Amino acid sequence: MPSLILSFFISALLTGWVVHTLGRSGSLALDHDVSGPQKFHTRAVPRVGGIGIFAGIAAGLALLCWIDRSVAVISVLLLVCAVPAFAAGLVEDLTKRVSPLHRLLATMISAALAFWLLGAQITRSDIPGLDVLLSVGAGALLVTLVAVAGIANSVNIIDGFNGLASMCVVIMLAAIAYVAFQSGDRVVGALALVGIGAVLGFFVWNFPSGLIFLGDGGAYFLGFYVAELSILLLVRNPGVSPLFPLLVCIYPVFETLFSIYRRRFIRAVPPSMPDGIHLHSLIYRRLLRWAVGDRGARSLTRRNSMTSPFLWALCMLSVVPAVLFWDNSAVMAAALALFGVGYVVLYWRIVRFRSPRWLRRLASAPMPLRGDNSKT
Repeated sequence: MPSLILSFFISALLTGWVVHTLGRSGSLALDHDVSGPQKFHTRAVPRVGGIGIFAGIAAGLALLCWIDRSVAVISVLLLVCAVPAFAAGLVEDLTKRVSPLHRLLATMISAALAFWLLGAQITRSDIPGLDVLLSVGAGALLVTLVAVAGIANSVNIIDGFNGLASMCVVIMLAAIAYVAFQSGDRVVGALALVGIGAVLGFFVWNFPSGLIFLGDGGAYFLGFYVAELSILLLVRNPGVSPLFPLLVCIYPVFETLFSIYRRRFIRAVPPSMPDGIHLHSLIYRRLLRWAVGDRGARSLTRRNSMTSPFLWALCMLSVVPAVLFWDNSAVMAAALALFGVGYVVLYWRIVRFRSPRWLRRLASAPMPLRGDNSKT
């Protein structure tokens, strides 16, 4: 718990400093694009929230090592392995010159380092046919690299509204921490708590007023962190179902896979081409855009922030059964199937302007907003 508190305060203080110091006109850290297909903010905002999160986790892990020397090796190596993924995203945040492919390759390098240095290897899946591939060293390496890079990229995909990706990561880390402690793994549990503290330190500045964004550095780093803790949980605790991490992360993962399918086979465009019709974008455009306020900056910010709780709830729909049945692959396989069907049905209803009535009523409910990001 002390490490969680320290990671929170370091992250919150450094993120606040970034907001105050780098949030000035002309700074390379600012996101000036407010008109892109996935842009829903009203003014230039710093997009280097990953700096505070990385520093917060580093501080929390340092305190954790000081309290318990037995976690020193895994803590240091985990942070070292994360550097390529974090650095590639941060450079993109500052220069806008790092392609998605290069960011994915950097994340794979991080995953490869963890594969060899930490033994973070996916060797079982409870998926027919895949376990045969995982029984071979090269197959396990390939699946591990793709899985880690995929989760990291999926967290970046859902990073579109104030508090959306960061709170989903908190929910995922909380699930990992719970199952780790239930399995008697205090190391992975403590690492997850440190991550929760650092993300919450960023969250207080990001939600609801959107004073700073997670950025690619923060998204790829957190995605890597969640993925590696999930793999380590499986490696260190054979009683945990290998479907547990997939069910915990299924919202951003399914969002990514569905977006690839939608772009490639329905719209016939490259899968990497950004668009504005992700599920979170549709909830904003088809529900909240018309339900809340005028087109003033304050109302736009309110609509932005009100979008996130709908997706937090969607994330929870998969996390709750994962936590309840973390050692039962059959139940989790059924939950995965139900989530996929439910997601597709909800998406097509919204995209065809047939949103469920209960969803429209929730979208029309008032929400207080702290602060105001309408100042320029």
